[in-house]
Amino acid sequence: MTPNTSEQPPIASSHNLTCRFPELTAVKHLNLEISRGEIFGLVGPDGAGKTTTLRLFCGLIKPTEGSVRVVGYDVSQDPEKVREQIGYMAQRFGLYLDLSVQENMTFYADLYGLAQGHRHQLMGLLLKMTRMEPFRERQAGKLSGGMKQKLALMCALLHQPEILFLDEPTTGLDPVSRRDFWEILYKLVKDGVTVFITTAYLDEAERCNRVGFMDQGTLIRCDSPEALQTELEEVCYQVKSSHPRTARQILSRASGVLSVEFAGAVLHLFLSPSSTTPQELERSLEEAGCGPAQLTPIKPSLEDVFIALVRKQGEVRR
Repeated sequence: MTPNTSEQPPIASSHNLTCRFPELTAVKHLNLEISRGEIFGLVGPDGAGKTTTLRLFCGLIKPTEGSVRVVGYDVSQDPEKVREQIGYMAQRFGLYLDLSVQENMTFYADLYGLAQGHRHQLMGLLLKMTRMEPFRERQAGKLSGGMKQKLALMCALLHQPEILFLDEPTTGLDPVSRRDFWEILYKLVKDGVTVFITTAYLDEAERCNRVGFMDQGTLIRCDSPEALQTELEEVCYQVKSSHPRTARQILSRASGVLSVEFAGAVLHLFLSPSSTTPQELERSLEEAGCGPAQLTPIKPSLEDVFIALVRKQGEVRR
């Protein structure tokens, strides 16, 4: 799935975007461009600034510094024009639990001022796409978590937005519901909708065209998943040892080791090639009684890369 980015201006962008609250700076000098027709994922731990970034792009809060443009409009100067062209799903389910699926959709269609004929056709298409037709008369409060998210997505799509902003929409969903949700997103992108999604799931980030890693309000790296997994100067190794916990303690103190973390029963380690060699580390582990030890180069996961980049960022801040 390749976004259509040929010579088109970005559908959304920020310049030096900063948002300060009395107790902290949530977003720091963010420069970001979202291409038309892509799924862009913003990834980071709780408190990284993901939700604040999404709200800034949607015009729900005002920036302290910098600017945001979405669908050709400055968000601060033309917030209403922006909102007409975007869809937004918050983390918390915000629909009416005592209303049915159909009634919730009708309520939002009224808010958007959709014509009667057009709304019925669009509702039918959305219900079919999400496989929610059999549940149209069920109260929202009696839906499963995955169905609630599908309903929220349908309500956000009723006015046919150009870009969809989703704030951790699959948090708490079971694996099957998460898979179904992503299948719907792929269909939307195929139909021309751009998707900007925040997530704490690194496996979901691998489904995006591009990923931005965010930590403590700062965008620390932004690229395609493949580029992020292959362009670090440090090499990733899988470490097998007879005493992995002790091995981790020893390796974490070794020169040239950027990060070393458990990945199941083995360790994943990022090593600077100029500082030491895997053979020297193997010898150190065996001399410490952690042998036999073996370091094997591997392609890192996005989770491995994110942890390594956060470690690097921490060193820069010191």
